[in-house]
Amino acid sequence: MEATSQGFPVGNSPAISVGKSDSSDSDAQRPQLSPSITSDFHHHPGLSPQTPSPDSNLNQDWDGQSVESTMADPFEVRMRFTGQLQHLNASVTSAQKAAQYALKYKDMDEDLHSCILEQLERNNMNTRANIMYFIEHFLEMAQKDKHMDYIRMMQRDIIRIVDAVAPDDGSGAANVKVVRRVLRGLQDKDFLEARTVTEIEEVLKERETSAHDAGLSSPVNGDVEMGDAPPSHAIPTNGRAPRLEKRQIEQRIEEDRERHKRLRESIWAISSHANAEIDKIWDETSDFGDDDHILGEEESAEFTQAMKHSCPPKPPAGPASTRITNGKKN
Repeated sequence: MEATSQGFPVGNSPAISVGKSDSSDSDAQRPQLSPSITSDFHHHPGLSPQTPSPDSNLNQDWDGQSVESTMADPFEVRMRFTGQLQHLNASVTSAQKAAQYALKYKDMDEDLHSCILEQLERNNMNTRANIMYFIEHFLEMAQKDKHMDYIRMMQRDIIRIVDAVAPDDGSGAANVKVVRRVLRGLQDKDFLEARTVTEIEEVLKERETSAHDAGLSSPVNGDVEMGDAPPSHAIPTNGRAPRLEKRQIEQRIEEDRERHKRLRESIWAISSHANAEIDKIWDETSDFGDDDHILGEEESAEFTQAMKHSCPPKPPAGPASTRITNGKKN
């Protein structure tokens, strides 16, 4: 039994070729189907190749996303979300990107919410302000996505959030205005009750005043000296907030300028609830006082004087005995 170049013989059967055959030979040796058998394929859709429908593609995409969110590592999701929070800036794109990431993994909402609280308590003043602005965008997108758990958790921990962004030790005095602006935005969008916002603003007034007084007061014995340590490492004894670096101050100025530009674009907007326009005008109007009384009297006197000069005087009335009958005076 010899092996030929065309193949190996198996028993009495002809040699089986293992080499590359010519396409023409294979076409010639391929069995041809009769027309009747070929027509049967058209009557059986399962035997002929089917084109995928758009619905099947959508189901495959949905299954892929669900599997991705289910099989994701919680630690990796948390670390990526932490990085996005730390790199937030004044642009809306960065806030939307972080919000979309949190909504993508909304099955880990408790974990991601605790991540927001931790970053508020650990980062510097600028990052805390950026996260505070991010919360407003985040709740808007969560409401559109019909995921109310994020909104409920923010409502539950709003006091802790305010304490982290503008603490009572004076270190976040520059963030008081940020907190006020975000709280008013959350109130206008019905995420917070008016009573809650009013109570928080009363506390913010006290913190703003105490921080201002602490900044103006001078230390009694100066800063504690630390031997050969440079002055920048001295420990303040009067409880004042540590000074910010020049880079942080410049970054904050640039971010505030960018936010003011966007604020002017939407400053005309009024919330959709009833009597919103009347409430806005009422809030912008000052209280009525003694100065308003004096101003009203002055304006009334000016109006009376102007009417005297503009209107001609009435003609004097004639004597009562003078009467006109038939065109003649009696």
